Amino acid sequence: MNPYYKDYAEYLSDRFPGIKVQKISVNAGFSCPNRDGTIGTGGCIYCDNTTFTPGYCFSSESVTQQLEAGKRFFFKKYPAMKYLAYFQSYSNTFIKSSSPGNVGNKTGLERLESLYSEALGVEDVVGLVIGSRPDCFPDDVVELLKRLNLRKPVFVELGAETSHDSTLKIINRRHSWQQTCDTVCRLAQAGISVGLHLIFGLPGETEEMMFSTIRRVVSLPIDSIKMHHLQVIQGTPLQSLLEDGSMNIDTFTLNGYLDLCEKIVGMVPRKIAIERFLATSPPDKVVAPKWGIKNYEFTNLLLKKLKNKTIKET
Repeated sequence: MNPYYKDYAEYLSDRFPGIKVQKISVNAGFSCPNRDGTIGTGGCIYCDNTTFTPGYCFSSESVTQQLEAGKRFFFKKYPAMKYLAYFQSYSNTFIKSSSPGNVGNKTGLERLESLYSEALGVEDVVGLVIGSRPDCFPDDVVELLKRLNLRKPVFVELGAETSHDSTLKIINRRHSWQQTCDTVCRLAQAGISVGLHLIFGLPGETEEMMFSTIRRVVSLPIDSIKMHHLQVIQGTPLQSLLEDGSMNIDTFTLNGYLDLCEKIVGMVPRKIAIERFLATSPPDKVVAPKWGIKNYEFTNLLLKKLKNKTIKET
């Protein structure tokens, strides 16, 4: 067991005792309300979904086909593995005519239920992980997830990114921190496990602002946190803003981000799991910072740092 914080392996072990569980990403062809014109266009200034969508995820294929492809991928190393269907790309509770709703005679909600139920019906799938935005959870969607959670566990990952509305405006997020708080509470009251996604190093944010976000986040009824440093990705609005001088950011050094994460670990109670600290995009797409390090390598460096700190304090 990790002595410094609850990691994601421990979190899954608590939820699925005696079973090894792996996420399989699913691209169901959703969009986002700040991409399709519902509330805005262009998306978040840093976002390029292709940087974290696995090669077996094609929205032209069915949910079942994608899950079976993912199972074949992981089966080579882990034949006894069970799986979580991870609806990852874009906002997977966003139901509108331009998203996978209103197809044929089905309403958006019926289409959501069809997609999720199809995933739960695939052999060896033991639950759902649904990634989305805080402003894409009307009451009928929360009720749907509550019903599905009675069949198999449902986990929601909300893109909060920061608790500061001024920053949310800068990054073109187009939702508020209050919406995040309200959605977390409604999902928790419905019995749904909630995790929050956070980004550190966003434009204009000081270290104290990042710590303030952590303090606010851990006061909410959440089960996990997924965080990473801000990356500048080729072809994103953020790259253009930096190149034309409209925006400046101070990207983390590797050691600077390790220092930040060391402090954050001390602020997160063990009941809340920390799923990850790093995002690893394809190296050829990363403009900055170029660390050349993988998630597990960063975690090992952080664990060594935490161990050394403990030794010094004793």
